[in-house]
Amino acid sequence: MLYLIFMLLALSLTSLNAQTLDSVAIRQVDSLIKISRELTTQRDYAGALEINAAAEKLSLEKFGKESAGYGNCAFNRGRVNYFMRDYQESEKWYLESKSIREKVLGSEHPDYAWCLNNLATLYMDMRKYENAEPIFLETKAIREKVLGKEHLDYAGTLNNLANLYAQMGKYLKAEPFYIEAIAIKERLLGSDNLNYASNLINLASLYLKMLNYDKAEKIYLAARNIQEKMLGKEHPEYSNTLNYLGKVYYEIGNYEKAESLLKEAKSIQEKTIGKEHPQHANTLNYLANIYYQMGNYEKTEPLYLECKAIREKVLGKEHEHYAFSLNNLAVLYFEMGNNEKAEPLFIEALALKEKLLGRNHPDYAWALGNLAVLYLNMGNYQKAEALNLEAMNIKEKMLGTEHPDYTISLKNLGKLYEIQNRFSESEPLLNKASGSDQTRLVQAAGFLSEKELAKYAKTFQKSGDNLSGYLLARQSFKAQTDVLPSLAYDNTLFYKGFLLTAVSRMNALSKASKESWEIKEQLNGYHQQLAEEYSKPLTDRKNIADLEEKANMAEKELARSVSGYADNIRQVKWHDVQSSLKSAEAVIEFVSFKKNFPKPTDSIVYAALLLKSGDTSPLFIPLFEEKSLDSLLHCKSERKADYVNSLYALADRGAVAIKSPKKSLDDILWNPLEKELNGIKTIYFSPSGLLHRINLDAIPVSETETLADQYNLIELNSSRQLVIPSQVKIANNDAVLFGGIQFEQDSLSVISEPIYASRSKGELSFSSVDSTLRGGTWNYLAGTEREVNSIEKIMQSYGMPTRLKKGFDATEETFKNIGANNAPSPRILHIATHGYFFPDPKEQSKSSGLSGQNEPVFKISDHPMLRSGLIMAGGNSVWQGKQTLEGREDGILTAYEISQMNLSNTELVVLSACETGLGDIQGNEGVYGLQRAFKIAGAKYLIMSLWQVPDKQTSLLMTTFYKKWLEDKMTIPDAFHAAQKEMRDNGLDPYNWAGFVLVE
Repeated sequence: MLYLIFMLLALSLTSLNAQTLDSVAIRQVDSLIKISRELTTQRDYAGALEINAAAEKLSLEKFGKESAGYGNCAFNRGRVNYFMRDYQESEKWYLESKSIREKVLGSEHPDYAWCLNNLATLYMDMRKYENAEPIFLETKAIREKVLGKEHLDYAGTLNNLANLYAQMGKYLKAEPFYIEAIAIKERLLGSDNLNYASNLINLASLYLKMLNYDKAEKIYLAARNIQEKMLGKEHPEYSNTLNYLGKVYYEIGNYEKAESLLKEAKSIQEKTIGKEHPQHANTLNYLANIYYQMGNYEKTEPLYLECKAIREKVLGKEHEHYAFSLNNLAVLYFEMGNNEKAEPLFIEALALKEKLLGRNHPDYAWALGNLAVLYLNMGNYQKAEALNLEAMNIKEKMLGTEHPDYTISLKNLGKLYEIQNRFSESEPLLNKASGSDQTRLVQAAGFLSEKELAKYAKTFQKSGDNLSGYLLARQSFKAQTDVLPSLAYDNTLFYKGFLLTAVSRMNALSKASKESWEIKEQLNGYHQQLAEEYSKPLTDRKNIADLEEKANMAEKELARSVSGYADNIRQVKWHDVQSSLKSAEAVIEFVSFKKNFPKPTDSIVYAALLLKSGDTSPLFIPLFEEKSLDSLLHCKSERKADYVNSLYALADRGAVAIKSPKKSLDDILWNPLEKELNGIKTIYFSPSGLLHRINLDAIPVSETETLADQYNLIELNSSRQLVIPSQVKIANNDAVLFGGIQFEQDSLSVISEPIYASRSKGELSFSSVDSTLRGGTWNYLAGTEREVNSIEKIMQSYGMPTRLKKGFDATEETFKNIGANNAPSPRILHIATHGYFFPDPKEQSKSSGLSGQNEPVFKISDHPMLRSGLIMAGGNSVWQGKQTLEGREDGILTAYEISQMNLSNTELVVLSACETGLGDIQGNEGVYGLQRAFKIAGAKYLIMSLWQVPDKQTSLLMTTFYKKWLEDKMTIPDAFHAAQKEMRDNGLDPYNWAGFVLVE
């Protein structure tokens, strides 16, 4: 082919006179470059480079090195090398072309701009973002000046800049560039255009990264409609967009819809590219992964097998994708408990990795680790240890000790040594692994959203469970050491409330200056780049030291400029907590964990990590299995007065029928701890799991006494608060009171029948409940008006300015205006109204009263902070499914909306409403609901309820509390405990006073 091209060139050139030689030579060079580009499109890179070399030779002979023709050849050579992924060669030739074009054509020529564009794209792919950004910006400026804003090349630059910022995690910077590029293309090309659709997909993918699923879904659907119109439903590109949509639905937990779209994509691929295409195999694999995550192994297995068969036939048995299929199947069989099927697949995958990649490759080490886990599970500890050590050595050599894969090896080897009681060998490994996990999570908090961070944090929860599991196993033969309990306590300190701390950090930044936000944006970028670099093999890492230094400097600058930022990023250890304790004080970190050691079980165990001044380490004390507490709580039943009174009463005395004894809260929770509490008067405690629904103060220890009579019990979100207390700057000694609220839109509106919101077996119920209870009918609560009127008089008698919001004035708008526009929030915020909490809809049965899309978002949302809230004026209308008045809030004040407020000057929030302490309990993060919302907003103390407390008794408790605080000059905790004790001493049963708890 090359010989024929040279012959044609020679003939054409000899037949021309000297005057036309240059123009013909230029055309010949252009023709050769065109042929080279076509070969590049066909992935014939060797042919493309051969033809380009001919063009280079001709250009040098006819025009010299500093010519437009040779500059074009250099540019094309860089382009071919780029597609070959030979980035070093590509960079070399792009820079050569840039230098030539700048000299010959000038720095404002479109061809020079193309050079910049491709060079910046190369740097973006090389993760050299700081090199790419200024070059893209220069390209944009040239094209704007030379071509104008209404040009496709200018729109292309905007799209490229958006891609860059999206990769850097600067989503808010990327969004306007995508939108502007789309608008230009729509004007120039129209909306029925595949190029336009491609840009829509880019924007939708950005929203997917931002977890804005609503926008992502709408834009993907728009792109799909264009593709359907232009390409039809039987096109591979159309099937790709279905896959994107499937990912949206997968992320929001709508597995059925995701499955439907993937199956449609699969069907299209079978008709267009065939069943034996690698892309089709990938779709099968992704569909199988969904079933695997759903725990539907019966559907997962045949898809993995079909994917494996396609890859074996099309790619061969010596291809890395075939090895992936072997591994996926082996992992599936391992999870199914079929070790006999898993073992040969793991061995085959390992042999293939060794053959394809060699024994010093990270993927080979990963295959070693998988086989080691299998042998550990099978009890073949000798083989497991040898494989783990080999894998760990390879990972350390090739990936470094910061890499997450190396941490996995540390954990696996640590578990093996725990099983063998080799504690002196396991503990340093577990300590190192725990530190690595925490470092990665802290870095991730720098650039992930709260929801992304929540997902990421869950991947570390099992490690914390394992530490507690190891401690539990050691109890059986009393093999306690100081190291593991200390490590478990530090681990609990780190993870309890980690996301709450991260969100508080962002709230602090939101109140700071624009300059602080810009520093934070830079820091986000550094953290993301570091995370990406740390995930690479050592030989592939670039600019680590430089990035670490820049991140460190930005962190220091934020600590100097943003109040509270340094405290939020500070890591607290157990000995820091111990240093804050006095001689008669103790702290208890309750932990709940799945018992997966030495064998996996479904049992959830509760334990306490007890710390006193003078102890050499925390003490681990096993307590009970969750099913014991669950049976006491009657979590699946209505919260009735009889069961509450039974829960907080001593067991029946006298002659009883012989049956399985029913243990009390004191038996399962406090008796195991009591012998370690001699001389202790004050106990700080942080609950976990279902303990968030227990009032420790109310647990009876005798006929006349509760725990509150024996100890000063102080509930905290985490004992790190003893080291870094909640800071509230009281700006004004004032109060805002909400009560006596009218829940209709106006005084003329009347509802035909009441709406009820009780929960029967975890479902939304419309059956009647006692209307005097907070959280029953959303009707007027006369007691709340009396309550706030009494409190107002108490406060005014002590000169405290008070604003009273009642009737139709107690609107959601009024509440949200608190602390707005940097105005200080009140010292006291008292809200007497209905409260609500709905369980996770994904956990509800088919027979649930929830009716899908016909229900308001605050009932069915997958976000727990939307399913918990307070009812304000006019709230009944939207609750019944009616339209709210135009331009008005709906009257349903969600926990999420509260979390966005600024209550940093508020010392006390009183939620005088039912079940305001409830919410989704999510691992170490505690309760996702109103409690979390007010803490994120910045309040110091919260008083909230655990069950439906009668209206009259609630008013009595609240007025008694305020009198003791303001008249008797007690502290807030002492006044609260004294008010509850007074009600108990007056003969009221626990149902009427124990429902409220105080949390700091």
